Amino acid sequence: MGGRASRAPGGATPPVPSPGGDTLEDEEKRVTHAAGAVPPAIELIGINKSFGPVHANRNVNLRVEKGVIHGIVGENGAGKSTLMSILYGFYEADSGEIRINGERVRIRSSREAIDCGIGMVFQHFMLVQTLSVLENVMLGAEGGALLARGASAIRRRLAELGAEYGLDVDPDAIAGELSVGLQQRVEILKALVRGAEILVLDEPTAVLTPAEADQLFQMLRVLKGQNKTIIFITHKLREIMSLTDRVSVMRRGEMVATFDTGLTSPPELADAMVGRKVILRIDKGPAHPGAVALEARDIVVRDDRGVVRVDRISFALREGEILGVAGVAGNGQSELLEALAGIRPLSGGEIMIHGRPLSAAERNPHDERLIGVGHVPEDRHRMGLVMPFEACESAMLGFQYEPTYGRGLFYDRKAIVKDADRKMDAFDVRPRDPLLKTANFSGGNQQKLVLAREIERNPRILLVGQPTRGVDIGAIEFIHKRIVAQRDAGKAVLLVSVELDEILALSDRIIVLCGGRLTGERRPDETDARDLGLLMAGVSERAA
Repeated sequence: MGGRASRAPGGATPPVPSPGGDTLEDEEKRVTHAAGAVPPAIELIGINKSFGPVHANRNVNLRVEKGVIHGIVGENGAGKSTLMSILYGFYEADSGEIRINGERVRIRSSREAIDCGIGMVFQHFMLVQTLSVLENVMLGAEGGALLARGASAIRRRLAELGAEYGLDVDPDAIAGELSVGLQQRVEILKALVRGAEILVLDEPTAVLTPAEADQLFQMLRVLKGQNKTIIFITHKLREIMSLTDRVSVMRRGEMVATFDTGLTSPPELADAMVGRKVILRIDKGPAHPGAVALEARDIVVRDDRGVVRVDRISFALREGEILGVAGVAGNGQSELLEALAGIRPLSGGEIMIHGRPLSAAERNPHDERLIGVGHVPEDRHRMGLVMPFEACESAMLGFQYEPTYGRGLFYDRKAIVKDADRKMDAFDVRPRDPLLKTANFSGGNQQKLVLAREIERNPRILLVGQPTRGVDIGAIEFIHKRIVAQRDAGKAVLLVSVELDEILALSDRIIVLCGGRLTGERRPDETDARDLGLLMAGVSERAA
């Protein structure tokens, strides 16, 4: 299979260059446009951007036609965010050219990008939570000194956009009290009020339930129908296939291929992203559950402000199975994982390990490790690693007092480095350099380092939070295999992930949290994303 248009190294058929460096197809399109056809909405030509020794974008060419949804995919560090930051004026390219609707422009700020008709919706919303929807939309577009006149005009415009695009939202609602899906809708409205004809969405579904994601896709299709141009950045290939018209692939700062979506496939896109054959399907046989390894009985957990985030939850985890915990981010999964790992205290209930209740004194990370509980935290930077440390130091965190690393007041430096080298070899951490600073590894290799530290200690129970968050697709394949291998070795694995595809593919059983409560339990072969999405949204199990 193969998509139309350019295929750089890594694709099956490289383009034929014209004397000017473009492909013959590009040259033909230029001639067509010169004859009076509609120019593309966006054309990036020869974009280069470096940050010191790091060449983030290398001679990138991107063409986005008007009135289409154009996807951009690539591993972390591939240069997607840098390229979009150049388009939106956060950075200025070192060299290259930007054309909007056929006109060459220079974009040095977000204000200039907005003036060019470009709007951007970020993964982490830019709303002031205590202000109303109307006030958030007005920020930066107040309409002069007479705020009342500006507010009235924007209120009318919001009503018009709501009717035209199905983007209804109460202008007087407080932003922080809206659902995540509605907050994202406000971000889109902000861009449209400012006259955006081109919308850039960066990982827009990362914080949405499946139902909210479906609503977003419906809105984007309506916008496309009104001849808006949409750039859709995501790592979810399923979304690319279902939503986009064309998709471009970036790898190591370069644009390596562009496909017509209908003429490509997820495996082909994955191969282009990584530069080698990637197996997307998880090869997993049936589970053989054994004795109960961990049990939660009516546990209650509060956050740092004293708010109940886990509300009387009970479940059991058995040896030889993977129990998935699904839910939209912020519904108690993080606090649950931290409580099970001994990081956060219980406010009620009890935790049983192999049939024995843990005392309050035992519920701490050190003692739980001693009884065979491994923990891969959700946020490797905040909780799993010390970024300025050398890799060999990060590889022993939590186990630094063991005799393996020395006795008394003195560490055995050679033993520490040797142990880290062995772990890095077993988990394919690249570069295999125990003395390299942790911060200098890619996200995927940092995650492999955390997994190596926890798994190589042979835990009986493994608690894993967001194992592939911010991880390249090649590393995802490796990490999934390792998690399944733990299950097959008879270990009990609890998996917390906001990625429903990951939960469905890896889990043997799934429990769903919404608002800190358990809303249902499913087996993967008896459910689907829609069913789980209803439970994640708090719909009762019977109704779901």
